[in-house]
Amino acid sequence: QVQLVESGGGLVQPGGSLRLSCTASETILTFYAMAWYRQAPGKQREWVATITSGGSTDVVDSVKGRFTISRDNAKNTMYLQMNSLRPEDTAVYLCNAYRTYLNYWGQGTQVTVSA
Repeated sequence: QVQLVESGGGLVQPGGSLRLSCTASETILTFYAMAWYRQAPGKQREWVATITSGGSTDVVDSVKGRFTISRDNAKNTMYLQMNSLRPEDTAVYLCNAYRTYLNYWGQGTQVTVSA
């Protein structure tokens, strides 16, 4: 089974920055795309950002201009650079990777934005 492991979460003040990482147990070139989702307590899981195998990226409107998704194929790692963090960004951030009929999820990493 493919394993995805997130890291980089933590507690930051509003306006601060974090970089999340998602490292896969195999080459990420096998995935059609990878994505970040987040889920806050009592709320539905929300799509945040996607990067395709070809390098195309997209992010949800609420984080445009603040979050950047990228990846390093040699390190089997996807990143989410989060700047200008707001309290409403507080959530568990989850890594997702998918092929045509297969989806894989990490366990999540907690991001808390609070003064």
